[in-house]
Amino acid sequence: MDVILHDLCGADPARRFSPYCWRVRMALAHKGIGHVTRPWRFTEKAAIADAGTDKVPVLRHGDRTVHESWRILEYLEDTWPGAPSLFGGEGGRALSRFVNTWSDAVMMPAIVRLVVSDIPAHLAPEDAEYFTRTREARFGKPLAAMTADREGTVEAFRRDLHPLRMVLRERPWLSGPTAGAADYIAFGPLQWARCVSAFPLLTPDDPLHAWRGRLLDAFGGLARQAPAEDLA
Repeated sequence: MDVILHDLCGADPARRFSPYCWRVRMALAHKGIGHVTRPWRFTEKAAIADAGTDKVPVLRHGDRTVHESWRILEYLEDTWPGAPSLFGGEGGRALSRFVNTWSDAVMMPAIVRLVVSDIPAHLAPEDAEYFTRTREARFGKPLAAMTADREGTVEAFRRDLHPLRMVLRERPWLSGPTAGAADYIAFGPLQWARCVSAFPLLTPDDPLHAWRGRLLDAFGGLARQAPAEDLA
């Protein structure tokens, strides 16, 4: 059965920048699951309405639809048990779930405050209007005001990543001897940021910078080949 991933893009269909979609793209590559990606934009909600959601990622597998990145990772693991494991067992699944929750609670809100004002420039006019209107209503302030002090607040963000840094000083991957779901989950927000903003979140001497580089080069450079602004 065909596997299709609806994947967020900008005005340029090659610019794929959803942190949640990147988690799934890396997982599909890890398991070696053949698939196609369909570019999807913020105002194209009708294209995924049958999946019971208005957000991507949405995975189609035959007549099945699965949405939300964590649910998709579990679906991939359980549906293709003979392919390389994302979790390495139930203990790894539980740990990856923690990383998923931590990333969404800590990394994502902090990165929003560092890059959100850079996103509309990469969107088609109707998507830029939708994105700006809905996000400014959500945050209660203009997008430019959200990132106005990012030169000062980025240090706090880097400190928040210290738990990851401590692990990566001792080994190359969060998941153990090889990369796995925990790595792709934490990588997704950083890949999102580099695809839409030239503002540097990581310093070159940070172990996280080297880890991100290894993931950019994984699977034949899948993530590095994506159009991006932060090329460090």
